[in-house]
Amino acid sequence: MITNGQIRAARALLNWKQTDLAAAAKLSEMSVKNIERGDTDSRMSTMQAVRSALEAAGIIFIDSNGNGPGVRLRDPA
Repeated sequence: MITNGQIRAARALLNWKQTDLAAAAKLSEMSVKNIERGDTDSRMSTMQAVRSALEAAGIIFIDSNGNGPGVRLRDPA
């Protein structure tokens, strides 16, 4: 499961606003705001939509490996 911090970091790498992520994930902007603030316990399908949208844009999610979770931007191919 990705964290709200990873989502914010991924958006920053892509230079996306919350509205950009909402459109890409087919969610409302309020849903994205709530997820990023941790104000909601999002459904798995919602989190998968966010993850898929960010991965399609070039984000790679890094699992916690003792140093905490993270994100990086895929090298352009």
